[in-house]
Amino acid sequence: MSQGERGHPLFARYYARMIPMLDRDLAPTRAELLRGVRGDVIEVGAGTGSTFPHYPPEVGRILAVEPEGRLREVAEDAAGRSPIPIEVVPGTAARLPAVDASFDVAVTSLVLCSVPDQAAALAELARVLRPGGELRFFEHVRAGTPGRQRVQDVLDATLWPRMVGGCRTGRDTVAAVRRAGFDLERLDRLGRADTGMPFPASPQVLGIARRPSRP
Repeated sequence: MSQGERGHPLFARYYARMIPMLDRDLAPTRAELLRGVRGDVIEVGAGTGSTFPHYPPEVGRILAVEPEGRLREVAEDAAGRSPIPIEVVPGTAARLPAVDASFDVAVTSLVLCSVPDQAAALAELARVLRPGGELRFFEHVRAGTPGRQRVQDVLDATLWPRMVGGCRTGRDTVAAVRRAGFDLERLDRLGRADTGMPFPASPQVLGIARRPSRP
């Protein structure tokens, strides 16, 4: 649940205080998200750097993109404690500060819910990935029952995005990943029992998708 193109400074301060509590439940999921990652990595919406301790030693370098200044400060402190070189930079999901085909892996963790334009963000992720590169994502998604979907739709149309840093609870992120041209290789569906995250930020998905090697 990091930020999109527009700033949310009040939520950023709250999120920076809240995330250590969330991380107690989310640590195993973050570790699974990054299992087997190697090479050069770009993480979009890095937040406070909660994923940094879970990167395996096979990673060469990480470019961590975070638009919110307060969260970026906390992430820089976390980067300084990592044995892996991590550069924390400002930027948005729709305009990443990286050249084409420069990374082996792209990572999002509770980010694609809050970007203003999912299609633009996923197009940027595809742009900066090398052919055959991986997109690793952990995101909360649209509920599986009509009743809960209606609740998500009402929340998304009213106060929720303004209260929670632009977050939309009812996005079909898996479909958006496929529409962006990625080949889905793995998809695990998770719930509150797995992550501690309650509805409406439940269910969640943990996935690996790949940029095709050829256009």
